Amino acid sequence: MSLSLSILDLAHIGPGKTAGESIAASVELARTAERTGYQRVWYAEHHNMPHIASSAPAVLIAHVGAHTSTIRLGAGGVMLPNHSPLAIAEQFGTLDAMYPGRIDLGLGRAPGSDQATTYALRRDPSASETFPQDVAELRDYLAGRSSVPGVDVVPGAGSRVPLYVLGSSTFGAHLAAALGLPYAFASHFAPQALHAAVSAYRREFQPSEQLDRPHVIAGVNVVAADSADDARAAFEQVQRRFAVSLFGRGRTFTEAEVDILMQTAAGQHVGQMLSYAAVGTPADVRRYLDSFLDASGADELITAHQALDDEARLRSVELLAEVAQDVAV
Repeated sequence: MSLSLSILDLAHIGPGKTAGESIAASVELARTAERTGYQRVWYAEHHNMPHIASSAPAVLIAHVGAHTSTIRLGAGGVMLPNHSPLAIAEQFGTLDAMYPGRIDLGLGRAPGSDQATTYALRRDPSASETFPQDVAELRDYLAGRSSVPGVDVVPGAGSRVPLYVLGSSTFGAHLAAALGLPYAFASHFAPQALHAAVSAYRREFQPSEQLDRPHVIAGVNVVAADSADDARAAFEQVQRRFAVSLFGRGRTFTEAEVDILMQTAAGQHVGQMLSYAAVGTPADVRRYLDSFLDASGADELITAHQALDDEARLRSVELLAEVAQDVAV
């Protein structure tokens, strides 16, 4: 591929599917991505979400790693306020020992859950306030220079697993720039601050041991299909399910009720959240990604293939790979 492309896989539990079936689909997605030339697949930590099976990224990465051989695998990301830096360093140090040179570690500041789930995780709601210090502590563990006397990471010390700062606001941009780390912006669901964040990151970037120049990854939704009508229909189903998940409060909706929901402010909000979306035939998707890459100033795109059907999602991955080599960079 001439375009540097990655995949964000939320391990969606599709309608009528089990978590086990979702994880099996994630294995097949990673194998397809590896075969067709994608650079990496990342898994996001979310909790208490009935349609997402990626609540334990390290475990999922270990499983997928055993069924692939070359593609990079990582977290996009681990929500560090939910964990101690030592525990995450041990987990990803272990993964690096199992799959040397293939592991990434993206770090986010959000809890990835609601207040009740934060309590269930036994985390202090103020833990996000120490995120910069926690990232630095984690970096030092993996570099083999522990900032906590007498504590080393085994395995993991000296592994230098690459770290990435994730963000949906300018906070992460400033931190990534100060630490000299790559920056991944969640524009696939939080588009508003993309341009301000990327500008701040590039302007303030300080070289580090890991990175000598800025590197931006931007998220974008993709639904590629053999026909534009099929792609639009698949993306509409994604939007509808997203709206019910965000605003349904656990209720079961009829299709008619979802129709009404999509006409309200909730539906408009979902449209805004998912506004960066390449939907259509391979040629349509190519044109969109070309313009998005130019407008965002990203060095790499991480694509969230959003079709609910497993086969349609795999087809989207394959179709994008076919046209990616022709996208201008």
